[in-house]
Amino acid sequence: MALRLAQEAELDLVEVAPNSKPPVAKIMDYGKFKYEAAQKAKEARRNQVNTDLKEVRFRLKIDVHDYETKRKRAEGFLLGGDKVKAMILFRGREQSRPEQGVRLLQKFAEEIAEFGVVESRPTQDGRNMTMIIAPLKNKSDVKGEQNAKRAAQKAERRATEHAAKDQNADAPAAAVAPAQDTAPAESDSPAE
Repeated sequence: MALRLAQEAELDLVEVAPNSKPPVAKIMDYGKFKYEAAQKAKEARRNQVNTDLKEVRFRLKIDVHDYETKRKRAEGFLLGGDKVKAMILFRGREQSRPEQGVRLLQKFAEEIAEFGVVESRPTQDGRNMTMIIAPLKNKSDVKGEQNAKRAAQKAERRATEHAAKDQNADAPAAAVAPAQDTAPAESDSPAE
């Protein structure tokens, strides 16, 4: 009976739960169903976000301006929802003073505390000392906020365009006609 109903409606009979007693079937357009499922999967993949580990490298004897540049770069990474790996490279005699590296990394962590939290404390790994800082907002939240802001800007732009079109449509045709009359009079003058 279900097969006859599906044929009359020119749709497909799809078995939804074949293992249940009695088996459950549904009348639907199977091609449309597969298309919509593929679109949902594509949208889910597009909205998927992966947090990256960005790296900021210092030297122990870093200048103030260079330090500020690296700090601002790390703040940008954290605002974007990415983790930051702060690394100090030791060379030569600098390796015998790891406490200076710890102080520099702690200063760095204090200055960017409003953008992220320290995930792992400074650890020395051979000639390098590293510290990982995690963002306060995860990347999916940041991306959602950016998408919402873009949508609001797009809607605002469309509203101003529609308002401009409405203003132009309300302008009287007589105001446009004199401008057209003066143009041919100017072109009638002889060119020298």
